[in-house]
Amino acid sequence: MILSRTKPATGPGSTTAATKEKQKKKQMPKLEDFINGRDYSGAMTLLDFQRNSGKSTEETDLWVAFCAFHVGDYKKAMEEYERMTKRDTFHPEVWTYLACCYFFLGMYQDADEAAQKADASSSAPRTPLQNRVLFHLSHKFNDEKRLMNYHQNLRDVIEDQLSLASIHYLRSHYQEAIDIYKRILLDNREYLALNVYVALCYYKLDYYDVSQEVLAVYLQQYSDSAIAINLKACNHFKLYNGKAAEAELKSLQDIASPAFTFATDLIKHNLVVFRSGEGALQVLPPLIDVIPEARLNLVIYYLRQDDIGEAYNLIKDLEPTTPQEYILKGVVNAALGQEQGSVSKQREHLKIAQQYFQLVGGSASECDTIPGRQCMASCFFLLKQFEDVLTYLNSIKSYFYNDDTFNYNYAQAKATVGNYKEAEEIFLLIQSEKLKSDYTCLSWLARCYIMNRKPRLAWELYLKMETSGESFSLLQLIANDCYKMGQFYYAAKAFDVLERLDPNPEYWEGKRGACVGVFQMIIAGHEPRETLRDVVQMLRNTGNPQVEYIVRTMKKWAKENRVPIT
Repeated sequence: MILSRTKPATGPGSTTAATKEKQKKKQMPKLEDFINGRDYSGAMTLLDFQRNSGKSTEETDLWVAFCAFHVGDYKKAMEEYERMTKRDTFHPEVWTYLACCYFFLGMYQDADEAAQKADASSSAPRTPLQNRVLFHLSHKFNDEKRLMNYHQNLRDVIEDQLSLASIHYLRSHYQEAIDIYKRILLDNREYLALNVYVALCYYKLDYYDVSQEVLAVYLQQYSDSAIAINLKACNHFKLYNGKAAEAELKSLQDIASPAFTFATDLIKHNLVVFRSGEGALQVLPPLIDVIPEARLNLVIYYLRQDDIGEAYNLIKDLEPTTPQEYILKGVVNAALGQEQGSVSKQREHLKIAQQYFQLVGGSASECDTIPGRQCMASCFFLLKQFEDVLTYLNSIKSYFYNDDTFNYNYAQAKATVGNYKEAEEIFLLIQSEKLKSDYTCLSWLARCYIMNRKPRLAWELYLKMETSGESFSLLQLIANDCYKMGQFYYAAKAFDVLERLDPNPEYWEGKRGACVGVFQMIIAGHEPRETLRDVVQMLRNTGNPQVEYIVRTMKKWAKENRVPIT
């Protein structure tokens, strides 16, 4: 075999010192290679080596801070930039970089001061990055005038437009953010990360299927992305259940490293949510100032535990800025209002709740969303306008067929407007033992049974209850509703128990009327004759002198009609 060569072959022994040096230089990685490959951890290793070997320069320090920022170690980046500001001379842009670090650490006042110092230390015009930082800080400070001032300085370049899109997202203007991202993607299809932002917007709009489709484009290329995998898990949580979401998150648990502490916190936080609050008290409190949703989810946990006081303490000082925060404050105030003993306090909290619900449900961005319609339904519920409640709940019921809380409220609204047949069917869909044993649920279901001519089922609800104030109230409801509906036998049974528990003359009058009513129905053939025995026994449970006259009349009729009553 003949090999064509353009250079002579050299053996191991023929390698010159110059060639060795050349090979050594060729093998030594360059900082630019790490940066271009987005390997910031590798770049920091190289920079630390340069520092330790005494080759450090101001440029080295800038690159160390840059890399620390890009791996999410904002504290280290901040410390690097702060050291630079203590030197006699340094680049004025360092103040802006420091402001970025402060911003990501949640130190917004420090960030604002640092960004303003960049103006004072340089005669050059404000840089685009500085304008973007101040733009975001204006949003954090809720300063609309300042926000519009920096908004006017944004240019039609990718960085500024991405900044504008993020502000739209933070202000819950998700469609506006999507429009910007899609416009950028049309000309820059290689910017795959924008698909994650678009998917996140669709998630916020409750379009979980669409979010999954858009997210898949990015995950095909970067299957180990913490943010993308987490979002996919959240979509699974909304579309399926916590178990499916946790399965998606498992791959993220396996790859999360100490370099990405935000991913670790995110995993811990979301696992609590996916597991219906399991471990909430251990995981969520330390994350309250790290992950914005941690406070809200801890409030939800306390609400589920019926610890309304703790939920209120956690959220009372929170100034709501997002629909979720308004909704949660509304829910907490509504729960607290129903729990309050003082009428004035009760009205105060319920009015606040109604106003929060109305703000969300009436807003242009939320009025056509599912949470927005739920809010309007809640608002009208508190105002006792149940026809309006049903208008909103009917429009979203297909999304909540198996949702116990939705069915609980939906059934109450149906029953309140007199649609007892549907209300009964909806009450029976409820699976939660906690809700099914709740007195409000029991009393409404009993009323539905009675109105639907099933008094025996209402009586069985009472028999399953333990003796308490609530069972006494249910007896009163059964007695009065059955009497009103002409279901005298069960009215008599209920009044009989009530009279034995509390010798109130009203209960005797109710029982007397119900027993006479049953007797009339027996005579008319609308009740079994055997029932008369029970009626006579109930009457004899009373020491009232009227009993003997009534019983004598019944016994006479029974004898004439050969009905055994003893």
